[in-house]
Amino acid sequence: MTHYQVVAQNKRRSTIIMVLFVVFIVGASYVMAEGLGYGLSMVGCALIISGLISFFSYWWSDKIILGISGAREAKRKEFFDFYTVAENIAMGQRMPMPKLYVINDTAMNAFATGRDPEHAVVCATTGLLSRLNRAEVEAVVAHELSHVRNYDIRLMSIVTILVGLVALLSDWFLRMTYFGGGRKRDSDQGSGQIQIIMFVAGLILAILSPLIAQLIKLTISRRREFLADASGVAMTKNPEGLIKALEKISQDKEPLEAANKATAHLYISDPLKNIHGGVGMFAKMFMTHPPIAERVSALKQL
Repeated sequence: MTHYQVVAQNKRRSTIIMVLFVVFIVGASYVMAEGLGYGLSMVGCALIISGLISFFSYWWSDKIILGISGAREAKRKEFFDFYTVAENIAMGQRMPMPKLYVINDTAMNAFATGRDPEHAVVCATTGLLSRLNRAEVEAVVAHELSHVRNYDIRLMSIVTILVGLVALLSDWFLRMTYFGGGRKRDSDQGSGQIQIIMFVAGLILAILSPLIAQLIKLTISRRREFLADASGVAMTKNPEGLIKALEKISQDKEPLEAANKATAHLYISDPLKNIHGGVGMFAKMFMTHPPIAERVSALKQL
């Protein structure tokens, strides 16, 4: 399979998943509102408040993530390879030069964030920069710049906001059930049975929606990693560089202290090191990244 076929396939799958995600949110919100006894006006209020919070989180997402990670700006003289390979790739791809940051940690990892290519950030750990050679650093930077060029950074920011929105709505509806629901129940027996069914369905969705939304987010995240691998190789024309970099990163068992569950999906490899000897279908659903062995296998087929 060629690089262009891989890119097209991953984009189709990601688009389908994204559409299903939005449909799920709309459907779940409606069922929760009707089942738990609230009008659609209550859903509107919840969406507006949640949307405002999410907007500010999205607009300053890069600063928030860099602050949480304890990152500092990477200077050209101190991190010459990191700076110059990013500069060369950005120039070759006619992309804006991203801001470069480093995290002082011996764990090997890197991530990209920001709203768009004009406001992008690429961040790497000092452990990764010190233990990879220039070709491998170039491969990692190309992978991260692929996330920028493919607008994965925006997509994942939006998906993260949607997941948070589902969690906020679910929490809101669950808390309001303690107050007896939003309206009185119909005394008609047939209508009452329907309302009971809707109430149970709404309650189940309110409990399970955050989990379902998180699973959708992780699915999208895993798909975008395959796409960024293929796109990164197209930039460098050196699949061996990324293969070797991923293999070295996979051998590093040290978790990244600055990472957490909210930011883990951003990195090139799972920073929390939730590694399992055998990955079953159920366990794989909760992984932030596809297994590196699968990524290496896909790269070797390009």
